Amino acid sequence: MTKFRWLSLMALLGVTQAAAPTPSPSDAAYAYSSPAFKALTQDSYAVRDLTSPDFSSWLESKYAAANLPLAGGKTLLAGLAARKAALAAASGETRDQLAQDTAQWAHTFIKKILPNFSLERGYEFAYAVKAGQRQCLLQSLLISALLQQAGLDAGSVMVWQNDQGQESNLGHVVALVRLPSGKAALLDDASDPKPFMTHQGLLIRDGGAYRFAHPVYSGQRITGFTRADTQAPIALSAAQPLDLAYLKSQINYYRGERAPGGFMGAGGNYSGKSDAAGLAQSAKFLQSAVKDNDQNALATYVLGLVERKLGQTAQAKAHLLAGAKLYQAQGHLPAGPADALKWAQAN
Repeated sequence: MTKFRWLSLMALLGVTQAAAPTPSPSDAAYAYSSPAFKALTQDSYAVRDLTSPDFSSWLESKYAAANLPLAGGKTLLAGLAARKAALAAASGETRDQLAQDTAQWAHTFIKKILPNFSLERGYEFAYAVKAGQRQCLLQSLLISALLQQAGLDAGSVMVWQNDQGQESNLGHVVALVRLPSGKAALLDDASDPKPFMTHQGLLIRDGGAYRFAHPVYSGQRITGFTRADTQAPIALSAAQPLDLAYLKSQINYYRGERAPGGFMGAGGNYSGKSDAAGLAQSAKFLQSAVKDNDQNALATYVLGLVERKLGQTAQAKAHLLAGAKLYQAQGHLPAGPADALKWAQAN
């Protein structure tokens, strides 16, 4: 398909490609006590129509019962405030080690209070309260929120190559924690028994753009990145975690991916069968994900797959083409989107 025909099709369907956002580091802020964090929890309750205790009150009660106190605080907020003060008073490698110890604490705390790993609903704050469930995105958001409250530079990033170099289509989420010296960062992954993983491919922000990148390690610590497409270096200071718009989009992506009878099939797994009602529900959440952030390549691509299953060929082609373009602009086209691009170009 020529560029003109592709643009005409996009315009006909009302699908636009906005310029890449240029978010500042502050828009990745969602510290535990912040309005941004509270809004994330309230959205989860509203979407699932669940009446649950206030999330922060629930988390405080879990802290009281977990027997994993932070020195200086009988409550979670007091403990985090005390740790923030201790970090501010420390310097050099002592400060970096205290930050690493705090990340270790957050990893242990979240795994203890949320013992049930669930791909189906573990991304919802509401189901953390209701059933003690967690999944990679939720646990990374929680770890990052706690570390931000303690004054650390932390946030969530997507994984596309695991610690063994095995590739997925942005199939995992972890917390990226920058040490106070600015010389190194760590990946805190609550899906693993040990906190600090060495995943080989991450989706980060670089100069306001989303970028597929490879971390450069010294032991477990990240000292920089290289771009996946050009192998050009990215300074550690330039690498930022994903912003709230992307993370909100990714929550809606998981809602669409895991809708019963939807994209992943009955019960939310590939072995089940999709049905029209489930696919419509998947499409609804995926449309919200793309609206939240139209640079989310994964959400755009999977929306096209769902539309293809629904027989909405023109819409499917547009979103599959748009998704492939986003992947390519961000530095890597995975195998699934590459195959979908061939189908869209052939039809």
